[in-house]
Amino acid sequence: MGLASLLLLLAIAGYAALCMAQPFARCRKCRGTGQTDTRKGIDTCRRCHGARYRLRLGRRIHNHAERIHTTGTRPNPKHN
Repeated sequence: MGLASLLLLLAIAGYAALCMAQPFARCRKCRGTGQTDTRKGIDTCRRCHGARYRLRLGRRIHNHAERIHTTGTRPNPKHN
């Protein structure tokens, strides 16, 4: 049980480090091309909007948590 918990924590720490070092990954829908095949021909990828990269889930969670922290700790000018 302890070994499994340790491996899980190491995996989470590794993913967090990956999200900090490389926040963007290739889009899975278009495989990083920015285009998808449709019945009418080739169209811009709807998931990445042709940018070819997407923000990783872990980085999205980190950005949201940071935004909440910044908003909650911002000095209030009305209470000086």
